[in-house]
Amino acid sequence: MNTAHERWKEARRAELAGPESWLGLIGLFWLEPGRNPVGSSDQAVVQLPFGPAHLGDLLWQDQRVLWLPRGETARELKTDAEGAPSTVDHENLSFFVVDRDGRLAVRVRDRAWAAKRQFTAPACFSYDPAWRIEAAWAPLAPPLRMEVPNVSGELKTVDVAYQASFAMAGQHVTLLPVTVNDNEVFFVFRDRSSGRETYGAGCFLKAPAAVDGKITLDFNFAFNPPCAFTPFATCPLPPPENWLPFAVPAGEKRWDTGR
Repeated sequence: MNTAHERWKEARRAELAGPESWLGLIGLFWLEPGRNPVGSSDQAVVQLPFGPAHLGDLLWQDQRVLWLPRGETARELKTDAEGAPSTVDHENLSFFVVDRDGRLAVRVRDRAWAAKRQFTAPACFSYDPAWRIEAAWAPLAPPLRMEVPNVSGELKTVDVAYQASFAMAGQHVTLLPVTVNDNEVFFVFRDRSSGRETYGAGCFLKAPAAVDGKITLDFNFAFNPPCAFTPFATCPLPPPENWLPFAVPAGEKRWDTGR
């Protein structure tokens, strides 16, 4: 048993079972510049499952989003572009604004979702030290531009300055990061287990920042993306460059086969 892996699995279970879980999302609504009515009316842009027909308006103008609740004081909302977004609460519902490359959308969450449905966390493969890999972390000269698709069918262009490379199953492969910061490197990949034992659209993997030209890729900590749990996510999908030619029996399994 790997103690760190057991702690990670428990933290994932608590995250997915909690009131802020991806499983609590019940709507995703794209905003237009100007006023966007919020409420239970069919005419609302952001439709709530219950409550007033018109709870208020979201005003998107001049690169800002204002929440204009009926009969109350207006306030500016932060999107998730730079961290945690502002939330608006109404009974057990909450909603917040997400920024996807300049397009804004509202996610609606039912924080009482767990009382209405049974949840079992995804099963995981047993920890296998063979899938903790020390890969080379090499600069790309010149950097390349990679197109990363998402579940909505859109493409995002990412500038990639480094690649991780390693040998496995008799093959030399590379992985390209989707994001890199001072503390963490984020990969999206798929492999020959995708759609069988693991989620069909691929897996996420976070790795500590590289040190002295090496990066540790511990696939035992690979996990399902949010779109495995809700249709209201906008997950990046693995670019073709990150399709591994062998199975990776490590990390979280498909959620529907782990129930």
